[in-house]
Amino acid sequence: MKKQDQKVLNTVMVGALAAMVYVVTLFRFPLLGSKVHFANAVCLLAGLLLGPVNGGIAAGLGSALYDLTLYNEGIVNLLITFVSKFAMAWVCGMLAGKKEEKRSLPRILAACVCGALTYVALYMLKTGIYGLIAGNIWAPIVSKFPASIINAGAAVVAAPVFYHALRPALKAAGILSGET
Repeated sequence: MKKQDQKVLNTVMVGALAAMVYVVTLFRFPLLGSKVHFANAVCLLAGLLLGPVNGGIAAGLGSALYDLTLYNEGIVNLLITFVSKFAMAWVCGMLAGKKEEKRSLPRILAACVCGALTYVALYMLKTGIYGLIAGNIWAPIVSKFPASIINAGAAVVAAPVFYHALRPALKAAGILSGET
């Protein structure tokens, strides 16, 4: 595949996974003061399929666009969302590694756990800072932590399943011909 074609294909894949993150975030349900959804699983999947940078951009962009279109809570929240979701996919993509032969199931699971926990830590940091500003640091953290851990656990289970289901088909189609 020509270099120019690969660039176009990478851009399309980033856009497609950003759109998936956005759409999956729409389907959420409330739980213990927060919301549970599968967007984090798609963010981890982006890191696994596209690598740390492109996966991070897809995860951050899809989540930030969701916040922009449905919440419009300002540029600071938008940037925080982008950075925290980017970090989740980036950590996952970095730890999964570039070479296919090194991507064992335990390594993929460890990459997903570390990526998900990165997001939980950043989200709890944001929640704590906002709580501190409001005068109560612990109440928001305590109310949002259970749903965050549930989201992380669901993402760690779902992302490797989606990865192992999609990767062979994308490779066979020539979409992921190069290593991420």
